[in-house]
Amino acid sequence: MPTLSKNSNSSARLFADSEEAERRLREAEERLREAIEELQRRQRTVASGDYPPCDHADDSCIANAIGNLCQSFLLSYGVRVGIGILLRAFKLARRHSYSSLLDLKQIVSDKDLIVREEACRIGLLFGGFTGSYHALRCLLRKLRKKETPLNAILAGSIAGLSILALDDSNRRRTLALYLLARVGQCAYNSAKSKNKFHFWGSHWRHGDSLLFSLACAQVMYAFVMRPESLPKSYQDFIQKTGPVAAPVYKAVRENCRGGPVNVASISAYLYSRAKSNNVKLEEFPSIIPCSVIHPDTDSCLSHNAKAASATFRKTFPLYFSLTFVPFVVLHLQKFMDTPARTCWLAVKGAVRSTSFLSAFVGIFQAVICMHRKIASKDHKLVYWVAGALSALSVLLEKKARRRELALYVLPRAGESFWYILVNRRLLPDVKNAEVALFCACMGGIMYYLEYEPDTMAPFLRGLIRRFLASRISNPGLSSNRTASYTYLQTLDAMKPKLQENQEVETSTPKQYNLKSIPGL
Repeated sequence: MPTLSKNSNSSARLFADSEEAERRLREAEERLREAIEELQRRQRTVASGDYPPCDHADDSCIANAIGNLCQSFLLSYGVRVGIGILLRAFKLARRHSYSSLLDLKQIVSDKDLIVREEACRIGLLFGGFTGSYHALRCLLRKLRKKETPLNAILAGSIAGLSILALDDSNRRRTLALYLLARVGQCAYNSAKSKNKFHFWGSHWRHGDSLLFSLACAQVMYAFVMRPESLPKSYQDFIQKTGPVAAPVYKAVRENCRGGPVNVASISAYLYSRAKSNNVKLEEFPSIIPCSVIHPDTDSCLSHNAKAASATFRKTFPLYFSLTFVPFVVLHLQKFMDTPARTCWLAVKGAVRSTSFLSAFVGIFQAVICMHRKIASKDHKLVYWVAGALSALSVLLEKKARRRELALYVLPRAGESFWYILVNRRLLPDVKNAEVALFCACMGGIMYYLEYEPDTMAPFLRGLIRRFLASRISNPGLSSNRTASYTYLQTLDAMKPKLQENQEVETSTPKQYNLKSIPGL
């Protein structure tokens, strides 16, 4: 048995090393491709003299802009509709209405699938930005007669007006703050790579988890104490994911502020749970007891376990849809080549992400119950600390995904903090400020994408380039095929063979003959 354990450990270590080596190989290949593309761009500029050529020699500027607009619109529209259809299918399956899965009227009808307007708006956002960005780049080349970083900044900023396709100011603010966090990440990475500036502790192994913890602390505090500072959709998501009812959160909020608790509302809630006779209600309690927070069970441990299990069942369809649909739409050829592997990776990723969120809910509820066991008075900072501690569940996620989650939650925390400062009149309330912020951030994002791509996260860089459908990431004139162009084509042709060889090499050590092991 020790021999089997040793072999298993060595096999797991070998598999982890091979994954790390494969990731480094992909990053090196991408950097090599970017260097070759930059070399090609400079060669074309020198050959054409002072006038910088466009990267779409086979098409006119207008045709290139319209083509990219349509392609990005269809991609983003397809992703949103696909997610809606898959979630609708999961909903029908949960009702054990399996025959309805074959009825297209119930899956894609306007009554049951209300995503078409939202999908169109998202398509106009991505498609409008892509088309206008390429058109503006060509226009600035001709007007300024040179290619500089200012062209990318101006084109990205003006094209950012496509955010007006979204009619909800809260969603626009969320996107603007998300991009602000990304621009800050790029600026920091750029300064750090040039040895100009870096934060103390930036080399910490779990710095991304710490950032995620601080952001979650603000979000969960805002959800309990200042829910109006969060977008309505985000409030609904947290409320539906967690096990505590809305009247209980309201009572906790009123109690922490020193005001009277709505006894009638709590009584009605407990009566609906058939637990009203076992709980003593007061208008000014020192703390809301656990018997009100989870009236269905007297055991806090049992309540936390049930909450985590229920969260897993509720959120797995969402995470599977968010993992599976974008990959199929954005990488259709890979899905057609290996559909089984794509489905397995989607299931694996969904299970991991759902486990993280389930643990988050369980830890948050455990901290609240523990506080009630050792304290007799409630305080609003308890929920800030509970949010920070529950965020440690992010360690269940992959290292690369922790940074993405931190930068996803950070804008939510910033939005909540922004609202609180405006509400207290510490900041001015400027109308459409989120539009100006989004435009400025898009200018910065496009600059870093084209001139300092290594400062961007690989996930964001690949996603933007995929939606841009741009020749920026694959330039090359058909009439001027240099040696570097030929090398790029050879590199693309070699990739399937390399992947096939890697699969053969990694699959061989996994086959063990258990009969040859002593004792088995």
